[in-house]
Amino acid sequence: VFRQVFLVEKAGRRSLFLAGLMGMLISAVAMTVGLVLLSQFAWMSYVSMVAIFLFVIFFEVGPGPIPWFIVAELFSQGPRPTAIAVASFCNWACNFIVGMCFQYIADLCGPYVFAIFAALLLVFFLFAHFKVPETKGKSFEEIAAAFRRKKLPAKAMTELEELQGSKEA
Repeated sequence: VFRQVFLVEKAGRRSLFLAGLMGMLISAVAMTVGLVLLSQFAWMSYVSMVAIFLFVIFFEVGPGPIPWFIVAELFSQGPRPTAIAVASFCNWACNFIVGMCFQYIADLCGPYVFAIFAALLLVFFLFAHFKVPETKGKSFEEIAAAFRRKKLPAKAMTELEELQGSKEA
């Protein structure tokens, strides 16, 4: 855990998140190829095993821990507990759904079951690439201002400026 905090601080949250998603995507494709070709080539079982290990490694580098950093940095002190609660609920609800439905989906899709994960990972990667900002070394006010600039063409005030303006009035 201690080394991972240094890695996150050095490499940046967004880049680790994107690298993890892309690694998971490639691993899911490799698992699909391994399962599809398993009946033709016995050594494909090794490809599938390596792909599973890589999938877990990439998850632990990016999509496992990074969303918790990002959620904590995207919200100010007031709404942060609610945001973390919603993120936790979504995380555990999705884990529950995958856990309960995986066997049925695997029975339905056969060796192509991980193609569904690959497609979802591609969507997540594209969303993160275009919508998730880098929060490394930025204060909450800077992150909030960056979001406001994307939404509003006019000069946007940060939360700190808004609070200072209300104190002066």
